[in-house]
Amino acid sequence: MAELNQTSVTEFLLLGLTDDPHLKTLLFVVFLIIYLMTLLGNIGIILLIKQDSRLHTPMYFFLSNLSFVDLGCSSTVTPKTLINFLSENKAISYLGCATQMYFFVLFACADIFLLALMAYDRYVAICKPLHYPVVMTRRLCTQLVVCCYTLSIFYSLIQTGTSFHLFFCNSKKVSHFFCDIPPMLKISCTDTFINEIVTPTFAGVLTVSSVLMILTSYISIISNILKMRSAEGRYKAFSTCASHFVSVTLYFGTLFFMYLRPILSYFPDQDMVVSVFYTMVIPMLNPLIYSLRNQDVIEALKKIISKILTSLCHFNNFE
Repeated sequence: MAELNQTSVTEFLLLGLTDDPHLKTLLFVVFLIIYLMTLLGNIGIILLIKQDSRLHTPMYFFLSNLSFVDLGCSSTVTPKTLINFLSENKAISYLGCATQMYFFVLFACADIFLLALMAYDRYVAICKPLHYPVVMTRRLCTQLVVCCYTLSIFYSLIQTGTSFHLFFCNSKKVSHFFCDIPPMLKISCTDTFINEIVTPTFAGVLTVSSVLMILTSYISIISNILKMRSAEGRYKAFSTCASHFVSVTLYFGTLFFMYLRPILSYFPDQDMVVSVFYTMVIPMLNPLIYSLRNQDVIEALKKIISKILTSLCHFNNFE
């Protein structure tokens, strides 16, 4: 009987953030602007790093991958959310829901791994500067990123598989704006005890191990910086880590709140606000965080803008 009920659920209804038509319009405009800025910022970072040979270093290699992952995370969630603001039909197919959850978890997981790799890169650059070119080779960086994506793929398969292995019976109203794990478990009509153990445990191992790697790296970095005699050297070292530290604080803070707690303590209104922050706002902020305080990126951007303006001037003169 349970299997018959399961097959009857071919779609879910994403209830979204609000039913107020005026607030829907406002949120649509705000989220559209955020998404456009996310696209512009992250694609801009990727192209800028690819075009400027001075940015072909391990740090910017990891940053370009972080931009790709942020772009993927936001694009998995935001377009469907924008459509639902304008449409009365908020349905998403069973397969579409599973696909959205899979790619969201994949990109979120890859984001965590990349932030940890970036911390390790800064540790080697500041604490072992003479060994940096030997340790952080292009081959090693590529292998680390491939490993990051591979682990993320398997992690996402496990989390999505355990979530959609459940029976949903006739419950199809999801109190969220996308197919995330906690709200999907809330509407299941079968025992979710295994999921309540698997989800926080796997999320805990992933997040805590990454945080420990980041903390260990930063303890060594700060200790090394404090030993520097040059004030200019200390400032430069702190400056290269500041952007990454801000990004880590924002991202891990929201993840700890969302996933490292009992599944049954899910509160739709409160958690949806937090979800907006890490699915839409942080992917928009990261390009700003990493570019506004980074002289190399600013110089590369000025160089590109200068080339564009020069080309336009030559074109106008030719006409």
